[in-house]
Amino acid sequence: MREGELVALLAGALLVAGYSWAEQGEPRAVAALANADGTRPGLKPITGKRERAAAVRLISKVRVGEPGSMAGYHRERFGKKWTDAAKGVPYAGNGCRTRDDLLARDGTGVRYRRGSDCVVVAMTLADPYTGKKIEWRKREHYRVQVDHVVPLSYGWRMGASRWPQAKRVRIANDPLNLLPVSGAVNEAKGGAGPAEWLPPQRKIRCAYAVRFAQVAVKYDLAVTRADKIAMLRQCR
Repeated sequence: MREGELVALLAGALLVAGYSWAEQGEPRAVAALANADGTRPGLKPITGKRERAAAVRLISKVRVGEPGSMAGYHRERFGKKWTDAAKGVPYAGNGCRTRDDLLARDGTGVRYRRGSDCVVVAMTLADPYTGKKIEWRKREHYRVQVDHVVPLSYGWRMGASRWPQAKRVRIANDPLNLLPVSGAVNEAKGGAGPAEWLPPQRKIRCAYAVRFAQVAVKYDLAVTRADKIAMLRQCR
């Protein structure tokens, strides 16, 4: 089975909007767990009792493992930064860098460099991690960074060091694993998992845990026991 086909099956089993849960009796189109392809912006708060229960079930599917060494890690192990050449993920091959795709996905009032329909030079971002609006201009590029929800260094320690290069390139450029956010907040997060770092905006912490879990399940990536407990705690 192709990876894309497997992802589609997982999406159907993870209460993605437009799909139903594989188990009889589960609600349809649960918005909280929507966006398993990463093509819609931001994070929506998860507040409903049934949605939070569904989130807990999803997080419960994530494998637990022991972190390995950082030996051999560097960013290039996940391919050229923001490459358009990742295969099997949305936006790949459209001629635009992944970063610009994500800025365009999540920004409003997006403006492009003259003569380009790719290079974003200005936008307004509703930062999902802080809840604040950021008026961003490319000359102040550091004010908005594209966060890997599951950090690449975290993935490396939890098994990505043994993956084929192509799979590492996919997780590094998969919109499901990417959120434009406040640069300062992203730098504060670093390579931390949910046990050590959660978004400052409390109302989206369960949604953040769900997104972390969606990425982990899609790529069959283990998390630490402490991180899984922290993720479950956000949705209970």
